[in-house]
Amino acid sequence: MGFEWLALAAAFLWAVASLLSVAPARHLGTFAYSRWRMGCTSVILASIALLTGGWSSVAMADVTPMMLSGLIGIFIGDTALFACLNRMGPRQSGLLFSCHAVFSAIMGYFMFQESMSNLELLGSALVFSGVLTAIFFGRRGQNHSLETLNGSVWAGVALGLTAALCQALGGIIAKPVMQTSIDPVAASAIRMMTAFCAHCVLRATGAKVSRALHPITGRIFVITAVNGFLAMAVGMTLILYALREGNVGMVALLSSTTPIMLLPILWVYTRQRPNRFAWLGAAVAVIGTSILVY
Repeated sequence: MGFEWLALAAAFLWAVASLLSVAPARHLGTFAYSRWRMGCTSVILASIALLTGGWSSVAMADVTPMMLSGLIGIFIGDTALFACLNRMGPRQSGLLFSCHAVFSAIMGYFMFQESMSNLELLGSALVFSGVLTAIFFGRRGQNHSLETLNGSVWAGVALGLTAALCQALGGIIAKPVMQTSIDPVAASAIRMMTAFCAHCVLRATGAKVSRALHPITGRIFVITAVNGFLAMAVGMTLILYALREGNVGMVALLSSTTPIMLLPILWVYTRQRPNRFAWLGAAVAVIGTSILVY
């Protein structure tokens, strides 16, 4: 499977996970939900790496950059994303988070001298334009609770862009390590365990923001664990595999199609058909993706 399909598969898993995140994120609160989610995912990834022998591929020189990638990309980035999701819902937070493709492309150009052909630039422009159209204009006529804005819109925008920037930085830091012989599952486990430890340290300080809004229940725990497995154990590992072959900007761009993939899922979930702008954006993004993949 080419890196393009790996990035698209990750985008689909993130779309499913973003919808699954709504209930537990609102029940537990941003920090508590992120902590439980990262804890579950750390156990899953560490166990898989242990069973497959992936830990033997980790060199000491790989640990520090992967820990830094996890601290920035997951601890800060994911926490900011869920804070944004709690304020703006999965679709609008998806718009802001998709900006990580732009940040990644710019940083990839300056740090790794990555470039794109004219055809790839056309496909990239179509994908990003499609995502913006589908999400920015797609809200018209929608009145479901998932579209409700809670709190300041500017705070939500700031959180979403912070998540996007941290995701891009995390990928940039991980890129050189992923071009070695390191096992992607073990690499992903290092990133995840670092983020989880950072959350535990924050909780140990007694900071008010780290406390759960409500006690965790069996149902919330199951949803959180499934979400972590899909989005982080599988999705983030697929991204690391993709970074081995593809440039940072291209991988980020294809994985930013999550908001497009979320449209039919939201249609089924809310029973409200997305408007014509949403479908127009989806069509443009699909055309752009086709240019990039084939």
